[in-house]
Amino acid sequence: VLEGGQFGWRDAQLPMVCHRDPSGQALTTPSRWVTRHRPKIDRIACPWLVRRFIDPRAEFLFVPPQDVAMVAERFDATPFDVEGVEFSHAEDRCSFDAFLERFALRSEALERMAAVIRAADTDRLQDVAEAPGLLAISVGLSRMYRDDLAQLDAGMLLYDALYRWARDGSGETHSWP
Repeated sequence: VLEGGQFGWRDAQLPMVCHRDPSGQALTTPSRWVTRHRPKIDRIACPWLVRRFIDPRAEFLFVPPQDVAMVAERFDATPFDVEGVEFSHAEDRCSFDAFLERFALRSEALERMAAVIRAADTDRLQDVAEAPGLLAISVGLSRMYRDDLAQLDAGMLLYDALYRWARDGSGETHSWP
């Protein structure tokens, strides 16, 4: 339960679900997204961001890379994390960054998360201390699940935890004793 409820969240200027599709139209049905199968880092982080801040009912399709464009057209889905689309890598940024920018999602926690995701997804593990851990856990998840949707479900908890760390736990350390 959030202290102050939805209005407290809004008044603290924390990110809100926008319920808009990529063209900016109000959503009346769940949005549909498609990307390459066997997801790791960005292809789990982006669905997490969409479901948590854009469209909680969003549907995700994971298909062979060569089928993304065809599936996008056939099922009226927005492609992401593939070359040549709006929601993909650009320069040193990853697809998660493209979602943040396009939907104007800004908060210190999301920026902190983005730095970890970007470093892990673009093989710049030295840039952020937490990036190798995210890569390791992402690879582990992909080895645990054959079904991409089951892996996405498991990954949602991982990114919920990463968001919570980024929001109010990043300064905490652990040592023994």
